[in-house]
Amino acid sequence: MSRDPLTGDPLTGAPPASAPTAAIPGQTRAAARPADPLARFNTAPEAAAEAVLLACCGSRRWARRVAAHRPYPTVEALLAAADEAAYDMSGADLDEALGDETPPGLPPGTPSSAQTALRHAHDAYLARFGHAFVVCLDTDRPEEHLDRVLGGIRSRLDNEPEEERVASAEELRRVTRARLIHLVTEKGGLTGYSRPSVAV
Repeated sequence: MSRDPLTGDPLTGAPPASAPTAAIPGQTRAAARPADPLARFNTAPEAAAEAVLLACCGSRRWARRVAAHRPYPTVEALLAAADEAAYDMSGADLDEALGDETPPGLPPGTPSSAQTALRHAHDAYLARFGHAFVVCLDTDRPEEHLDRVLGGIRSRLDNEPEEERVASAEELRRVTRARLIHLVTEKGGLTGYSRPSVAV
C-alpha cells in the first residue's frame, strides 16, 4: 500500500513528519506516533489496520481476524496469527483472496519476449484455474524470477483443480507472510508499500 504524502500515514492518518503544524494556545501536545512499525500497527484504528492487512491478503475475514487479535508482542507472534488465520480460511475466503491477486510481473528491463512468454503462460493458467498464479519468490534472486514463474506455471498447469487450490493456498500464505514482514519491520516500514501478486 502506498502512502500519499498529502494524507500521511496509512494506519494512523497522521501528517507526514515534515508537515508543519500550527501551535494552538493551551492545547496539550499529542503524543508522537510510535516509531516502530509493529507498534504503529498495534495501535492503529481497527479499520486502518484491516485496510493494510487487506493489502497483504485479500480475504476480509482473514484481515478482521488478524486485526482483532492485536496487540502483537513480536513480529513472530503476528506471523503465527496470520498463518493460523490462513489455515482456517473457508473455501469462500480463499476464493476471495485468490480473486484479489493480480498476475505476476517481472523486473523492469525484462526483454519483451520474456514478458510475452509470461503473459501467454499466465493466460493458460487463468483459463484453467480461474485466478491469478501465485508464487512466493522472496528467497529467490531477481535474475531467477522469470524461470521460477514460467517453470511454476508450466508445472502446475498439470495439477487437478483441487490439487492446485492446495498449492495456491500455500503459496498465498507464504506471500502474505512476506508482505507482512515488509509491512511491520524497519526494513519495509509502513510507507511506500506496494502489493505485487508475486512477492519480490
